Amino acid sequence: MVDDALSPSQQRPRGASLGLPAEGQGSLAGFSTRAVAFLVDALAAALVAGLFTAPQPPGNWSLLSFGLITVAFLVAAGQTPGMRLLGLRLAHPRPGARTALWRAVVRTGLLMLLVPALLVDADGRGLHDRLTGTAVVRG
Repeated sequence: MVDDALSPSQQRPRGASLGLPAEGQGSLAGFSTRAVAFLVDALAAALVAGLFTAPQPPGNWSLLSFGLITVAFLVAAGQTPGMRLLGLRLAHPRPGARTALWRAVVRTGLLMLLVPALLVDADGRGLHDRLTGTAVVRG
């Protein structure tokens, strides 16, 4: 008798390969929650950029605003405003350590390209998190 074929990602809880719990605080955040946090941050960035470009729409200035806000908040607080609103934070490879500027800049740059964020591994982490050794977890 042959059991249903399970991929390796279905045999273990998400985040197990990172030493993270399967559920609750410190577990990997789901895609939809991360996407909503991203949209909140993008809207906030557009509003900030709009303050400087009014009465014209912010256009690409909102992308610059997004990058600056995201990097500043990740380095200073370990979470963006959207992450904070949804109870998420950026987990560092060394627990308790602050996010280094280079990690925040590389992660944000890749996130701004959007495609790396959509390429996820078996744990559901985007390419931008894999390359910087980070993960978005529940707060």
